[in-house]
Order: sequence, then structure tokens, then C-alpha cells
Amino acid sequence: MSASQWRRAMNSAAITAAHSAAPPLRAPKPASSTADTGPTPLWSERIGIRPRHLVVLAAVLLYPFVASPFFTYQIGAQSLALGLIALSLTFLGGYGGMVSLAQMSIAGVAGYGIAIFGTSSFPAISLGWPWWLAAGFSIVAATVFAAAVGWLSVRTEGIYTIMITLAIGVAFFYLAQQNYTVFNGFGGFSKIAAPELFGVDFREPVSFYFVALACALAGYFLVKHLVRAPFGIALQGIRDNPRRMASLGFHVTAHRVAAYAVSGLLAAVGGVLMVWYNGRISPGTINLAQMIGILVIAVLGGMRHPIGAFIGAIVYVLLQNFAIDLFVRERFNLVIGGVFLAIVLFSPDGLLGLWAMFRSRLVRLQPSHQKRRQP
Repeated sequence: MSASQWRRAMNSAAITAAHSAAPPLRAPKPASSTADTGPTPLWSERIGIRPRHLVVLAAVLLYPFVASPFFTYQIGAQSLALGLIALSLTFLGGYGGMVSLAQMSIAGVAGYGIAIFGTSSFPAISLGWPWWLAAGFSIVAATVFAAAVGWLSVRTEGIYTIMITLAIGVAFFYLAQQNYTVFNGFGGFSKIAAPELFGVDFREPVSFYFVALACALAGYFLVKHLVRAPFGIALQGIRDNPRRMASLGFHVTAHRVAAYAVSGLLAAVGGVLMVWYNGRISPGTINLAQMIGILVIAVLGGMRHPIGAFIGAIVYVLLQNFAIDLFVRERFNLVIGGVFLAIVLFSPDGLLGLWAMFRSRLVRLQPSHQKRRQP
């Protein structure tokens, strides 16, 4: 018997044995409409909305109608704008494991874009574009800048990433302070007003509050969706073990740069809101104190929770406005630094971590239910 005949005989024998060993095919069971699949979840449960979220949403919608214009504009709107910038850092640090100190610089790029491409007190520099075109182009430019920052910094980890982003932020600050042709130097730009749309003046406290609230809600739900999407799950895996994710075929650098771009989009929208809120922008808006302030806000609320950025922003703005009643204005950094240290020492997960600890202790103090009698 030749070799080719031997191989054909062995193959035919193997196929015959496999057919004899395989179990007989059975007809598939018809799908039953009464299958035990459990109750169909509501649409609100599928997207992660719970009753407490609806209560918070109702509260923030009713807030400007019961609060004074000062609390609506100075506290509410400012907290939402700063919280959106801090949310970009929360997304990077909490879900990507990358702490960036350049988020305020990214917001500053968008803010300077509004002044340069739109209208301001310096028509010799400002191009006078329509507000929607200036805002869109500024957000795109800031997002590209954030992706470039990520491309430079994602190849490092830990303290090196922080130092690279800090260097980029400080370099942009000195560029804006010393350049008079484009950034108007130390004075910056003023008379940057929020736009009017359909007869609604967004310079009014209530109108601007709802604009900031809409942007904050959009950013919050974007992050909540992304962290459940395949991209967000892969990003969290890269945060925990980048080598294992690379061995599974994921492009670690591409995911990290994309995370920087998403965070840059959030920070850019927050930067546009901040320049409309202040009506001006200058190098003092993007200095080292402001960069550290965004980090403090994110850590105060809790880096692992998207809502923590807004909680930290509320605490920060309240201390900024009312701490001078107890301390001298120059002592604000001492006050916020003390609060920051206390939160970090007692709860690394921020104020939400403190609330979780308090709630767990309350549950422990409650009397245990009587055990069911065994049959």
C-alpha cells in the first residue's frame, strides 16, 4: 500500500469514527413565549438611571427658580462649568489611570479660541466670527490639543505623566503671558459676552445656568455611557494591567490617546462656559493655581465617580465664596489645602467615599432581621 493510499484510508476511518461517536441531532425546541427570562427591565434601568437620579435632576431643574441670582450664577453655573472640566480629569484618572495637570490648559485653549475667533475688546486681534462657528472651532482645536498632549504623555506612567502634563500647562501659561500678537499678553481679552439664541439672552443668570446644566448633563451621561461601552471597559483593563491587555491584542497607546481626546472634549466645553461666565480670559485663568484647583476638585468629589466632579466643584466654589467671611481672602489656599488633606487622609475616594463609609456604618448599627426558621 502506497503512502497516499494509507493517508486516505486513515482519514476515511477517522471520519467514520467521528460520525459514529457523534450524538444524533435533535430538532431545536420551539421558543416559548413564557420562558423564564425574568421581567423586562425598564428603559431607565437599562441606562443606569435610578430614582435618586430623578430626584437630583428635579432639584437642579428647580434650583434657579428658588435661588437668588447670585446663587444661581455665582454658585450654580460656576460649579457646573468647573465640574465639567474636573469631569475630564475624573474620566482620565478614575477610568484610565492617567492623572493630567493640563486639563485647565486645554480649557484655556478653548477659551482663548472664543476670544480670538469671536469678538472681544481687541478687534485688532479678534476675527469676529459668529459665536457658533467660533465655539465649534475652539472646541475642535482644544480636542486636538488634548490628543497631542496625550500622544506625548501616554508613553510614561505615574509621576512622569504628571510632570509632563504640568510642564505643558506651565509652557502654555508663559506662552499666553508673553505673546502679545495672538494672546494679548498679560492683559488677555475682555468683553466676551455669552451669545443670544432665539431671543434668549444667555448672559442672564437663569439662562446661562440652564446652558451650563445642559452641557454638564451631556458630559455626565457621555462618561456614564463610555465606561460601560467596549472602549471604556478596555480602558479600565489597560488601567489595571496594560501588558495583559496588549497581549490580548488591544492597542494600549491608541486607547489612551483616545481617552485624552474625550477628556479634551469635556474640558473644552467647560472652557467655553468659563470664558462666557467670566466675560474675559487672561493668563491668570490658566496659571498653576487653577491647574491644581481642578485636581483638588476632582479628588474632593471622588475620582471613581463621574458625579464626584460636580460635588467637588460645589464644595470648592462655596469655600471660595464664603471662606473669606471666616478667613482672609489670601488664606483661601490654606483653607482648601486643609480640606483637601483631610479628605485624602480619611477617605481616598473623596466625599462620596465618606458618604459610603457613613452609610455602611448605619447599616451595621441597624438591628438584624430575625432569621427564618428552618423547616
